[in-house]
Amino acid sequence: MKPALQLRLGQSLALTPQLQQAIRLLQLSRMELELELNTALESNPLLDLEDGSEGEEGEEVPDAAETEPDPSVDSEFDDQPLDLELDRSDYRGTALDEDGLEPQDAEIEDLRDHLLWQLNLTPMAGRDRAIATAIIEAIDDDGYLIESDETIIGALASLFTVTAEEIESVRHRVQHFDPVGVASRNLRECLAVQLDAFDVTTPGLSLAQILVADHLEALARHDRTRICQRLQTDEAEFETALALIRSLQPKPGGSYSNATAEYVAPDAYARKVGGRWQVALAPGCQPRLGINEHYASLIAKARREDANYLKGQLQEARWLIKSLKTRAETMLKVASAIVRAQEAFLEFGPEAMRPLVLKDVADEIGMHESTISRVTTRKFLHTPRGTFEFKYFFSSGVTTVDGGAASATAIQAMIRRLIDEEKNARPLSDQVLATELNRRGINVARRTVAKYREAMNIPSSNDRSRLG
Repeated sequence: MKPALQLRLGQSLALTPQLQQAIRLLQLSRMELELELNTALESNPLLDLEDGSEGEEGEEVPDAAETEPDPSVDSEFDDQPLDLELDRSDYRGTALDEDGLEPQDAEIEDLRDHLLWQLNLTPMAGRDRAIATAIIEAIDDDGYLIESDETIIGALASLFTVTAEEIESVRHRVQHFDPVGVASRNLRECLAVQLDAFDVTTPGLSLAQILVADHLEALARHDRTRICQRLQTDEAEFETALALIRSLQPKPGGSYSNATAEYVAPDAYARKVGGRWQVALAPGCQPRLGINEHYASLIAKARREDANYLKGQLQEARWLIKSLKTRAETMLKVASAIVRAQEAFLEFGPEAMRPLVLKDVADEIGMHESTISRVTTRKFLHTPRGTFEFKYFFSSGVTTVDGGAASATAIQAMIRRLIDEEKNARPLSDQVLATELNRRGINVARRTVAKYREAMNIPSSNDRSRLG
């Protein structure tokens, strides 16, 4: 085959450096953007951080966007001006201490740290201390020992050869650490250990111990009459013992969290002013960069190599300033579109949340869905109802009887309210919840209700009835 030249026509999309920079800045969180700008200011002598409210060449901050007024709705924010200075504490952090330093919060202590601290204060032989440490490391977040004796023996094999009896003996000591009942194997044992810690003169203690030991399943079924007949006790004694059981902690580790508290600074604010919902970006999201006029004036006087370097830095500085302006304008457009779509949520709460997908916002503001996705990631909107990630306002819809749609967030809020209002003696099953939602015009199946309930970490009706 002879080599030959061929001419082909085609189309391709090439991302310019400016476009790549704009896309990258758009998806950065507020903290990441601050780090990015600090790096740019250190590396580019043509960049300056301005203190004023205007950017390069007198460019103004994007105006607060407004939605259409609703005269039928009033708000506690009607008479308040949209003054973001009042909310600087939301994004500036805490006040400085007397040394001029920002106070540091103590590290959150989780359950295992709390137990190990007590172990260090407990007189114990080295062998038993090693067993206790292995037990504590095998405890889950609820406070239960989830690993078998064989697993613990294997974990200690390189240090000691221990037996199941030794593990059981040490485990009983750990169970009386704070919180009492930790390291138990099951609920019955956990409650029994907590009851053992009460004074023997506690009213209802002996009956409570019998109920936990032999009638826990019957208690979960609320079979009070049969239990009283079998134990030959009256209603008053039973209620005293039951109240004592209800005072116990079925999840002793529940009050300790392994998750570190996360603090976020809002990127935008939504407030109702004069009957209108207004949206404005937080000042920290609109960093004002300018051109260093001193270095810019040196370009004409510098040698060719230095002039070329300064020209390149000047061009990069202008690109960055333009990209930041585009980022701010895009964030404001997306936040405003979200507020317009979710005014009902702002007025009435989660149950009024409308279905909203990325395409809806993309079509409204004339941008691609991928751009909307970047903007809604790790960006936060402050509202009178709290601070939420932009993504919180997006959810799929479920059809209603009248041909409309209800968002998944609204349905979850309805399910939570129904469960909060249920009677402890008769928790609502998923089928009953589905029937109630269907009665209200929302077409959901039982498995859909179960999925939403599990997503909210709400136990099933059987679990909620336990000790109810």
